[in-house]
Amino acid sequence: MAYHSTGFDAALATAAGDDPSLRNELRAAFADSVARQLDLLRRARCDGNWEVAASRLHAIAASFHAPELMDLAEEARTAAPGEPTVLQRIDTFVEALA
Repeated sequence: MAYHSTGFDAALATAAGDDPSLRNELRAAFADSVARQLDLLRRARCDGNWEVAASRLHAIAASFHAPELMDLAEEARTAAPGEPTVLQRIDTFVEALA
């Protein structure tokens, strides 16, 4: 499954211009940030930690214009800490970025 979002791609193109190296670096930074928040979600044992990680994930998604991830982050924010289906869907998103 390949990840594709016109908003995300447009945001990268705007930020990187015609520099494919910079575009790849920004995509990698985005994927790394998402993976870190996913790790925090997996380790969250209370509502507060879970909500903070989900909110950060939402902010990262918004800053890169990734509406699919914004929806997943919002779903996580309203789910119980450790909700496996939400974690799996976010993990699938991260894998598609690679």
